[in-house]
Amino acid sequence: MTTQKLTADRAGERADALLARLVPDLTRSAAQKLLERGVVTLEGRPVRKNDKPVPGQVLEVALPDPEPIDVSPQNIPLNVVYEDGDLIVVNKPVGMVVHPAPGHPEGTLVNALLYHCGSSLSGINGALRPGIVHRIDRDTSGLIIAAKNDKAHLSLAAQLQGHTLARTYEAVAVGGLKEERGTVDAPIGRHPVDRKRMAVDRRNGREAVTHWTVLARYPGHTHVECRLETGRTHQIRVHLASIGHPLLGDMVYGAKKPVPGLAGQCLHARRLRFVHPSTGETVELECPLPDWFQAVLRKMDR
Repeated sequence: MTTQKLTADRAGERADALLARLVPDLTRSAAQKLLERGVVTLEGRPVRKNDKPVPGQVLEVALPDPEPIDVSPQNIPLNVVYEDGDLIVVNKPVGMVVHPAPGHPEGTLVNALLYHCGSSLSGINGALRPGIVHRIDRDTSGLIIAAKNDKAHLSLAAQLQGHTLARTYEAVAVGGLKEERGTVDAPIGRHPVDRKRMAVDRRNGREAVTHWTVLARYPGHTHVECRLETGRTHQIRVHLASIGHPLLGDMVYGAKKPVPGLAGQCLHARRLRFVHPSTGETVELECPLPDWFQAVLRKMDR
């Protein structure tokens, strides 16, 4: 069991909402189960789900040990951008699912990491997502981090929560954005009807902030850089669609017709910056735009 300390930072926020917001990959229902089990305490007293901690109070959360891993290692080639004893950063290709899920039990990044790293992956996220600190969609390419031990995982997760783990993406948006740069500050939650989609939800959604900058303009499209402050599911896709500029090829939040040459949305995780969990030094990593992305830009420039 791993103990994690969380500092309340919002007045009037329920304990279950606070846990779901601050603990990576923890849903509100899972947070409620932890509270019901009495493993979340404040000054030694169990916290109830409807308690509202005062800003500055520190909650201790006893996260259960991960279940035995029931995922098969697979010898899948990985494009490793950085690796040491604490973590590994991979340039994920389009089409690769990050972790096993119904319909995708094999061929995932987790299967490949288990083969590449053996037993040296953190288990904080449980059996199906060993080592994974943050996620990117199946049809998004680019940089993703996995931790090799729990200490590294907690450090990177804290940076993710504190908005200091910098993630920069490049994308092609449909239409011409009027300004050269801007910010979308709009909370994101599950779509009220289609639970497989996300949507801007100003009442019940979780904080989500995306900063965007125009890199180049083309007839009918804009090449943009997007910097994330938060990491909600489908964040860039939802945010740009919410301002009328869905990503090229995004058939969930944009046009329903596929784009020739694209397997999905035109989105690439280009850069990462974080503080190394052991050395304390800043690590900055970058991977080039993949061939398919460059081909899209060349086609639009004709």
